[in-house]
Amino acid sequence: MEKEKLKDFAAIVAEAQRGELVFPTSVNAALSLQLCLADPACHDEDVIRKLLAEPVLAARAVALANSAVFRSNGAALATSVRTAVMRLGYRNLYSLAAAMVVRQFGARIAEPVLRGQAEQLWRYTAHVAALAYVIAQRITHVDADTALFAGIMHEVGGFYLLGRADALPGLLDDPEEWMGAAQEIIAREIMNKLQVPEPVALAIVSLRGGAIGIPPQGLRDTLLLARQLSPVASPLPYTEDLALTRTPALTRYLNEPDVATLLDEAADQAKSMSAALLV
Repeated sequence: MEKEKLKDFAAIVAEAQRGELVFPTSVNAALSLQLCLADPACHDEDVIRKLLAEPVLAARAVALANSAVFRSNGAALATSVRTAVMRLGYRNLYSLAAAMVVRQFGARIAEPVLRGQAEQLWRYTAHVAALAYVIAQRITHVDADTALFAGIMHEVGGFYLLGRADALPGLLDDPEEWMGAAQEIIAREIMNKLQVPEPVALAIVSLRGGAIGIPPQGLRDTLLLARQLSPVASPLPYTEDLALTRTPALTRYLNEPDVATLLDEAADQAKSMSAALLV
């Protein structure tokens, strides 16, 4: 059985390295929106038309525009896709489209346990992405839009493997040490196909076994801290590594009054934002 599992993993990794990744057809609308948003000639009307053609994306855009983070200045409730586009901007809309791509990897899973894991992985991802956004704003001072995008993408390899496990029973049972490394290779190839910028991809693949700097700095620390603080745990056993171990130094840092206050405020904002991503 173990040999069969290793053989299956080797085949999946080899497919990824050859660029033979199979994306669900349901992601086409999101990929089309991403291409439009990345085009310098893209206009607001083009974006609005593409969003209106995909009701799920349109609903998520309006929900995100109405989250506490994007209404912190007292902005009125967004009631249209046009208002959402103006408020969110192209970079956050790109992240929203990326969220749909990532989420769809697990959408067609039939096996109940794996489907439950995919749903929990998405809840975890939404919390990490939202926390990364506000931690970037308040703690690490990296670009918050980039942090949101990185948070959404950081478990894309896990979603892909859950989808493959639906056709390969036992693939993720009793994980071995090498599974984390295999997941990194697969995630790297998926991010390459999705044209994830290299700095973001590097931060994501360096998460496994990473330790948070004190004080946290940069995109990797932003993601690591967001993972630490997520109220929902990842269901993937091979993500339970040193990166999620709260060291005494980190505990002291998180308990510093100024930091604790900032993190409490960040958690409140992230709660609203993650709820919008879960729509």
